[in-house]
Amino acid sequence: MTQTHTSSAASAATPSLLRLAGLPYFVIAFIARLPFAMMVVGVLTVVVSARGSLALGGLTSAAVGLGTAVVGPLLGAAADRYGQRVVLMISAVVNGTMLAVFAWVVYSPAGDPIVLTTALLIGASAPQVSPMSRSRLVAIISERMPESTRTKTISGTFSYESAADETVFVFGPFLVGVLASAIAPWAPLVGAAVLTFVFVGAFALHPTARHISAERHADGSAPSRASELFRPELLVVVLGILGVGLFFGSMLTSLTSFMADRGDAEQAGLLYGVMGIGSAALALGVAWLPARFTLRARWLVFGGILFAGTLLVASASSVPSMLLALAIMGIGIGPTLVTQYSFGAARSPLGRSATVMTMLGSGVVVGQAAASAITGEVAETLGTGAALLIPAGAAALVLVAGIANWFLSDPRRASRPPVR
Repeated sequence: MTQTHTSSAASAATPSLLRLAGLPYFVIAFIARLPFAMMVVGVLTVVVSARGSLALGGLTSAAVGLGTAVVGPLLGAAADRYGQRVVLMISAVVNGTMLAVFAWVVYSPAGDPIVLTTALLIGASAPQVSPMSRSRLVAIISERMPESTRTKTISGTFSYESAADETVFVFGPFLVGVLASAIAPWAPLVGAAVLTFVFVGAFALHPTARHISAERHADGSAPSRASELFRPELLVVVLGILGVGLFFGSMLTSLTSFMADRGDAEQAGLLYGVMGIGSAALALGVAWLPARFTLRARWLVFGGILFAGTLLVASASSVPSMLLALAIMGIGIGPTLVTQYSFGAARSPLGRSATVMTMLGSGVVVGQAAASAITGEVAETLGTGAALLIPAGAAALVLVAGIANWFLSDPRRASRPPVR
């Protein structure tokens, strides 16, 4: 009886992450993600409207993604070295300014190279809110929560973060459409600039930003060498998450072609939302999976479900069959993404967690941008049937990376909490 009472008292005394970070943190971090989700679609919308060129719109969107993919990991490395606060503040000011400048440049007589350069700078300066939030919360859990509760807390944290990302990437394009229709095509970019200045700035200044510099030497350098970022155990996670990005880009583009063949291209986003809703819900559910269902096993199981869904996509001949395939893929993609981020956290070299998280985030962006361009070209030249095969190739890459990860993982470590 006394033992039970003591256990209950200890459990009650254990602080929750919500209490440690504070509810305002999660609200600010959620809204601060919106500009990133609005950038690519916002740029595409305003370029097509102002310049009348879908091809140029596609190129500018790709330029945004390229800028983010190339510079994102460098921003993460800078945050690891100098702290998130200064990096995020500089990034917010530059990015908000470039968004406003782009809204002016696209309507000006400036040539296409200037438009593309400005788009590249938008992507390069994009604040890395999602990966830095993950890094920040893992640091808080590792520093301030007892080891006995870290497994479930970190799993739940990555589940929430992945669900938040997917929710934002569904709501962001919707917000772009509302602002563009209600005000003007340039309005989404101005709105994104305002959100960047206000909420990314608030995210940078939040007290939780102090929790990312614990694993540093006196001179600010990391205890681990940069070469540790290229260990096979970490690179296989980057490869797997690149496959997820390839899947996202190829699936949305091929689905758009599928619906365009039926005269309802504008409905593609609604169908895609079926997968997004299921994915977000299952991502949140990962936190309740039993510990004996190890991380490396989760990657294989949910990656296998994703691959099975893509095979149905390749053979889909009607909207109902496509909806079934999307629902199945939603079961697989969310938990797979959560699992990959968990491995990334577990394998981050000391003092380089923000670098690793931005590497993973950039892997998704690179995959999306590359697959969107390739799938669009395939759909235009070879038809929708060929384009619908590409998501299966992307899912196969996710599954192959999961198999490689199985052999690279220490079984004892795979079942432990993903913390350093």
